[in-house]
Parts: sequence; C-alpha cells; structure tokens
Amino acid sequence: MTQRKHILLGHGSGGKLMHELIEQVFRPLLPSPDGNPLNDAAVFEADGAHLAMTTDSFVVDPIFFPGGDIGELAVNGTVNDLAVSGARPLFMSAAFIIEEGLLLEDLRRIVASMKRACQRGGVALVTGDTKVVNRGKGDKVFINTTGIGSVKRGVEISADKARPGDLVLINGAIGAHGVAIMLAREEIDFDQPIRSDTAPLNSLVHDMLGASLKIHCMRDLTRGGLSSALNEIAAASRIGFRIYEDRIPIQDEVRGACEILGLDPLHVANEGKLVAIVRREDAEKVWESMRANSLGERAAIIGEVVEDHPGRVVMKTQVGGFRVVDMLSGEQLPRIC
Repeated sequence: MTQRKHILLGHGSGGKLMHELIEQVFRPLLPSPDGNPLNDAAVFEADGAHLAMTTDSFVVDPIFFPGGDIGELAVNGTVNDLAVSGARPLFMSAAFIIEEGLLLEDLRRIVASMKRACQRGGVALVTGDTKVVNRGKGDKVFINTTGIGSVKRGVEISADKARPGDLVLINGAIGAHGVAIMLAREEIDFDQPIRSDTAPLNSLVHDMLGASLKIHCMRDLTRGGLSSALNEIAAASRIGFRIYEDRIPIQDEVRGACEILGLDPLHVANEGKLVAIVRREDAEKVWESMRANSLGERAAIIGEVVEDHPGRVVMKTQVGGFRVVDMLSGEQLPRIC
C-alpha cells in the first residue's frame, strides 16, 4: 500500500485511495471498539435499545442538478445509510457550512427541499448548526448530517456476512446520479435528459425485510458505485463474487453518456440504488418484494457469491469472457455527493 504525503482529491472517491486513507490514518488512530467491519452505519446497544447511527457530509457540485439538490441528497443519503444497515430511520441532524455570498433564496430552496425529503423519508430533523466561512474559502454550501434509527431484533446485516451460494440483487438501473451530475457540471445537453436517481430507500428495505430476514449484506451504491460496494463486501466476508454483465440494468441514455465521457457505469455513483446479498433460498421472494415497490421495479438478480477467488469480483461479459471488476482507482467524478 502506497504511503502518500498529501491528501488528493481521489481520497474522497469511494475507491482505492479512500480505502488507503482509512487503513493508514483512521483505523489505526480511531479503531472500532468491537472491531466490526466498516458498514454504512454502526449498530449498537444502548440502555436496552437496538440502534444504528451514521454520519455523512455532502459537497456536491453543482448544488442544484436534474432530479435533486444538495439538501434532498443529504437527507436521502442519511436515510439510506441507516436503511441498508437494517434500521428504521428516526432522527437526524444537519450542520451547514455556508460560504459568504450564497444567495439566501438558494439556501431557502435547499432547506425547503430537505423538509420535503424528511417527510418522504419519515425522519425528523431535530437539531443542527450553521457556520459561515469567508468568500472564496468554501464552495457555496457543505452539509454534514448524522442519523439515528432503530433496528428490529433478528436483523443482522453486515459486510462480513456474505456466504458462498448467496445471490446478488440490485433494485434498478445504475449510474444515473453520477452521469446527471457530470452533465450538469459540464453543461452538456442530451436529447434524453438524465436525472439523478436520489430517493429514500427505507420503504424498499422495509418490504425486503418483510419478505425475509436472511438478507446478509446491503450497501447503497454511492461513491465508487457497484464495483466498490461489491469489492468491500468481498474483502470483509473473504468470499468472491461472480456477476453477469447482461443482467445489470443500465438505462440506454446512461450507457451512451458513459461511453462519451469515458466512464465505467460500474464505478459511477448512485443515490437511490442498493445491492443486497441474500440467502439463495430466499432470494426470489426478496426480489419479488422489491419489484412490487416503485423503487425496485427494475430489480434484478445479477450474480452470486462463490468460494473461488476470495476478495475479488469477477464479471462474465456479454461476449462470454471474464474480467476482474476492481475498485475505482483515483478520482473518476469528484464532488459527486
């Protein structure tokens, strides 16, 4: 593992550089008390309650984009980190770092969007903070959030629980958020507009857990996309993945934009998509529950957990060959969430 002297933009990518940063700085100095793998939320006991807690920061550029804005993104991202940990989101905080000169009307628009997102996600924003930095010392507005939720007994979802024979499910077409951000940032017009998929996934997860508690792992596919999520699970569970390119849903316009921009859809961030690793015997009924929810209408079973090549993700391509799907290396799309 390379020892670097300076922080690079790629350290926030969700890929290899971010994992280097975690392993070289944060894990040694801030070790997890119970040694658990790094999940989207920490699950713990407190005075008899089974709780989950997550924190996140949102630095997206531009702050308004097709399909959403930084405020909606902040709420949905927090709700989703709790949901894919098996929790029912309850409360959240929001801290704003605002650059001098931001239009008050833009701030009102962001806060109003957060209010609507909280109502849709069924979470209460109960506390917050505001700081203002000098003009030129920030970039319009950054938002930090913390979320708390409750976890039912019997729900045990973690990146280290995937087992050979499990199947891999996703709830729909990947890549829309990252492509929408990039096109908006570069002011590129497409005949078919591409909108972010940002959405709260807690209702979908509720239906999935209602179908089966044998969901071993879940991740929302944000920075680093599907490839990083699967590689993280493969490493934590010490298993391999075999996925199938022709089963992975991708919108034609997203695929076309990725080809033009030189992006791999498997690396592109999403904000309304998850991957679930489910016991084979329960996978079909979980898939059916996903398809019955509006956020899972294009759900698909895209692969399986294997004993071969532990720690690696291998994809069978549409032409019949195989290739290793590695984590994103460097920074593909900076400031994406």
